[in-house]
Amino acid sequence: MVAEVPGAEIALTPGMDVAAKLRKARPGDVFVLDDGEWKDAKFDLKAEGSAERPVTLRAKTPGKVRLTGTSRVRISGRFVVVDGLAFENPRPEDDVFSFRTSSKQLASDCVLRNCSISDNSEVDATRASRWVSIHGSRNRVENCSFSGKSDVGATLIVWVAGETDEHLIRRNWFGPRKPLGKNGGETIRVGTSDVSLRNSRTIVEENYFEECDGEVETISNKSCENIYRHNVFDRCSGTITLRHGNRCLVDGNVFFGKGKRGSGGVRVIGEDHRVVNNYFEELAGTQARATLSFMNGVPNGELHEYGQVKRALVAFNTVVDCNVPMAIGIAGMKTATLPPEGCVIANNAFANRNKPLVNPKGPMPGWKWVGNLQQSVEGARSTPGVDVAQWKLVSQADGRKHPEKGSALIDRARDLPKEFKAPTTDIDGRPRGERLDVGCEETGESPAIVDWPTRGTVGPIWKP
Repeated sequence: MVAEVPGAEIALTPGMDVAAKLRKARPGDVFVLDDGEWKDAKFDLKAEGSAERPVTLRAKTPGKVRLTGTSRVRISGRFVVVDGLAFENPRPEDDVFSFRTSSKQLASDCVLRNCSISDNSEVDATRASRWVSIHGSRNRVENCSFSGKSDVGATLIVWVAGETDEHLIRRNWFGPRKPLGKNGGETIRVGTSDVSLRNSRTIVEENYFEECDGEVETISNKSCENIYRHNVFDRCSGTITLRHGNRCLVDGNVFFGKGKRGSGGVRVIGEDHRVVNNYFEELAGTQARATLSFMNGVPNGELHEYGQVKRALVAFNTVVDCNVPMAIGIAGMKTATLPPEGCVIANNAFANRNKPLVNPKGPMPGWKWVGNLQQSVEGARSTPGVDVAQWKLVSQADGRKHPEKGSALIDRARDLPKEFKAPTTDIDGRPRGERLDVGCEETGESPAIVDWPTRGTVGPIWKP
């Protein structure tokens, strides 16, 4: 039996032949970048580590390695970790960070963590750049921060290829992004229209999105079977947009609009999506930026056009004081004439005061409305198929309004049509019992399980 060679710690300093050092990477090696500014630095790390002995490229002191100018990092192979780097005012020639070193050398089981990319400079808005490109499979971006991008191009892109990707984007802070004024200002995009019928199965969870205003698609879904859960959207002038692809899950997210113009919730396009357990409050958006927006489809449309909404389940959500709780039949293009069909709207709690519940209200062929409750307040407009009841809501420290003892939401949920399944947990990860509550929260004595992201608990551990 051949004994494993122990990994080494290799110091890297500006002016050194870094490329030669990286080419000799072995499992367990740790490459340590010296503190200070690295201007126009290029790192290509192709390595084969293991789960027990990854190859690591890290800062000597987290946050003290400043990569500026055209600096960029590329990794490929397996079990490579990049940790603690700070990219400042990047001017990339392609990607700031990429999970591949060439079109045929991709990364799998690799990690970008505890890093930041920020731009506080004046940038030509017509210029295009990409900050993070995820290729390969089972890669992770975690505990990073991204803020200040103001040119064309998504902040973070998942490039969907032939097989399922199964990437994880978790516990990151996506900070302010100015309105771009056109397409190309997404904060996250998962896939592209040409591959949108492929399964990506990427998970985006427990991230904090703050004033991500680049365009209407804060998150742009363009692939199948992705999961968006337990994220917080704070004053984002945009939506989670299920733009292309089918069978995605939007579960247990919190949307705080705080009355900001254009702040929205979830935009539904495509087939068999599930939007459950979400909390929406004071969202000001209308039409495609409504709290829940259902788009019309294009007959025999191309992949880049609008697919018809079919069999969407929108259930156990709570909507509080939003400008337009639901918009049905929005036409994103003149040829989009197919109305959403076969959708189930069930056990949602709508506190829309004197606002209409649905605006506009297009055709709804085959829709079913089951067990939805509207809060009883003076001036509220009743909606056919939605019962009116007294909720008894109370604000708590997490910023949400919760049903208190005696609320009519408790134990009032009704059974879904047999082809749909109710979620087994609520917004906070608590199990739902036999008698389910209406809205996103299952009341009771069980503590919350979800570790909710806040500005202070996401992003790099070294960044205040």
